Amino acid sequence: MPHPSRRKQAADMIGDVRPSWHLHRYLQGSANLFEENRLLKFAIAGLFGITAVLGAVVYTSNQNARTVIVPFGASGDLYVTGNKPSATYLRTITRNIVSMAGTYSSYSADRQFQELLSLVHPSAFNGLRDSLNRLLDELNSNSTLSIATYIRSDLPVTYTDNEIVVPVEKVRVIGGVIRKFRGNLRIRYAIDNGRFWLTALQEENGMKETSSNRSESLLP
Repeated sequence: MPHPSRRKQAADMIGDVRPSWHLHRYLQGSANLFEENRLLKFAIAGLFGITAVLGAVVYTSNQNARTVIVPFGASGDLYVTGNKPSATYLRTITRNIVSMAGTYSSYSADRQFQELLSLVHPSAFNGLRDSLNRLLDELNSNSTLSIATYIRSDLPVTYTDNEIVVPVEKVRVIGGVIRKFRGNLRIRYAIDNGRFWLTALQEENGMKETSSNRSESLLP
């Protein structure tokens, strides 16, 4: 005959509904859920971190690898990295600015000046436009007037982060009379968002006529 105590013990093992057992299961489930939530939060935070790092890398790469070609159809090592133009870029754009601003006649001046104004920063646009318009008025009243300006090879062109000083010789021809002048053309510029902007174009005081020592400005 089976012992009664053993049957009761087996029944208790199968149908045990003590509150402590449910509490243990609840606490265990809560701990597992908390652990899963914590891992999920870490994963989300990690994704945000990776996204932020990649975004910073892409932004930095864009700033440091921005390429701008001189808008005159030229080719070569013409680029701006961040806010630092290459030496070739500066030399090329210097030659173009000197040519557009300093070599013209009544037949070519209007087109050249429009190209030059496309480089001018909005803050300096009105002032330089007015100066160029005065030159156009002078050309309209003197159809035989022509100007040629050359970069002097016997003196160096100096470059800084915002200014270019160019030693030049200007030849002015009107009615068959030739007059020559020498001096410096000062080009001020800024690099904004990878683009070259002309902010000022001035002739230094001291542009001297080579024969009679008379002064004359490139721009009125």
